Amino acid sequence: MSILRLERISKTYPTGEVLKDVNWEVKAGERIGLVGVNGAGKTTQLKILMGETEPSTGEVICASDLKITCLSQEFDVDPNLTIRQELWRVFEKANEIQQNLEKIQKQMETAEPEELDQLIRKLDRYQQEFEAQGGYQLDAKISCLLPELGFLPEDADRVVSNYSGGWQMRICLGKVMLQDPDVLLLDEPTNHLDLETIEWLENYLKNLNTPMVIVSHDREFLDRLCTQIVETEHGVSTTYLGNYSSYLEQKEINRQAQQTAYERQQKEIAKQQEFIEKFRASATRGTQAKSREKQLEKMEEVEAPEARVKTLKFRFPTAPRSGKEVVEIENLTHTYDDKVLFLGANLLVERGDRVAFLGPNGSGKSTILRLIMGLETPTEGTVKLGDHNVIPGYFEQNQAEALDFSLTVEETIQKAVPDWKYEDIRALLGKFLFSGETVKKKVGPLSGGEKARLALAKMLLQPVNLLILDEPTNHLDIPAKETIESALQNYDGSALIVSHDRYFISQVATKIVEIRDGELVVYDGDYHYYQQKKEEEAEAARIAEEQAKAEAKRQAKKEKQKQKEKERKAKKKQNKNS
Repeated sequence: MSILRLERISKTYPTGEVLKDVNWEVKAGERIGLVGVNGAGKTTQLKILMGETEPSTGEVICASDLKITCLSQEFDVDPNLTIRQELWRVFEKANEIQQNLEKIQKQMETAEPEELDQLIRKLDRYQQEFEAQGGYQLDAKISCLLPELGFLPEDADRVVSNYSGGWQMRICLGKVMLQDPDVLLLDEPTNHLDLETIEWLENYLKNLNTPMVIVSHDREFLDRLCTQIVETEHGVSTTYLGNYSSYLEQKEINRQAQQTAYERQQKEIAKQQEFIEKFRASATRGTQAKSREKQLEKMEEVEAPEARVKTLKFRFPTAPRSGKEVVEIENLTHTYDDKVLFLGANLLVERGDRVAFLGPNGSGKSTILRLIMGLETPTEGTVKLGDHNVIPGYFEQNQAEALDFSLTVEETIQKAVPDWKYEDIRALLGKFLFSGETVKKKVGPLSGGEKARLALAKMLLQPVNLLILDEPTNHLDIPAKETIESALQNYDGSALIVSHDRYFISQVATKIVEIRDGELVVYDGDYHYYQQKKEEEAEAARIAEEQAKAEAKRQAKKEKQKQKEKERKAKKKQNKNS
């Protein structure tokens, strides 16, 4: 049974129509993924569900008391509060009453006798209100939730600013769950999270019965969580049962079926039209020709499949071949103040390797790329490029924000390659979806996705045989990510990649390097091989721990028996002496 339904929703802004005909529903226990290119209207649909935006036409059908809450990609936390205080902010009325109670209790400490009676009556009234709000149970509710979010009981009184972005996301999720939502909306929940936190979030959400609607460009996240996919394309929604991979398969099957039906009908139309033209004026077959003409007029035409959504297209330019050894790291030790990132780390990258660096936020993934580029000097040890013809190209994590915001899109490229012809610049920008007047736009007001595309375009201006990419897919939609994956798969140089996008890593990496306890641990295979090996390591560790516990138990039993025997002998000796 549907608990929430969008019916014939459209939305038009002064800049144009975003949604044309959106129809989909949420049923109990379902997890729906909203997909589509940047600008397709996914976040607009979430805003309509939250009541923040009114649709131009259509309606959202649901019970009037349905509670919809949203976990947004921008974490709304006060860094100066403790975790418990931050979670208490959810209960606005109870929180306000509690603050009044604390204020009155302080006033009572110094109140004159004539004021005290009035304060006691106020206190009693607020206590009754607090009880009516369930206030005395809320602390217990928060205490029960903390371990579910991975916090220890003593963490409740620690300040929010002590925690990383991933842990702050958990606090925000806790605030959402304390509201007991009937439907949970998630807007790019995995942005800026490390792999460990993303996997924790997946498992947490999987164990909830709460129906949810997820907007995400993380295909692995959509694959593991979603029971349905709703695609918005050209303002129209289409629903597909199953996860993201299933959606891709179904969409391709539907496209091929429509293409086949369209081609079959076009052949039939051409055949009938040929007959009509041939026999229209015939005395013997003219009636038949007119009859066929009427049939053609009544025929319901099969539309040709819509062209695939326009996305960027490029290949990395061919570069001179490098030597076999591309990057060599020996006995690397690197520290920031008191924090040790690397301790005696070693790594050799060879020609053709596509290496993905994995590790939690703050483990040194971006730092290792900066050391390789020579932008930082190691505390000890050596980090160097190969001796023979290694030409690196570096895409840093904030590359899009490092663009000159005062220039236009085309000026950005012109400045980088002043000897290029204007036609060549326009051709390059066209591959990155900048055409017409968009090339005259200033860089400053561009969206995050547009800036990322322009920064990638700049990377193609000089051929390189070592790509060093730090979060290259940030702000890009799924079709754009697929293009970069294809370009890397067809790239004949070497690549060093930092990314939190597991699907992206699984498509491009041929070797995984995990940063663990200051070392660079190499897994000589792709991401799925890495996952398999990690599972094997976890199982081996579990068995070793069980064996250690069993051995400790045996030793304890042995010691107990020894102690008993010792006591028995001592008692026997005592009895003998007496």
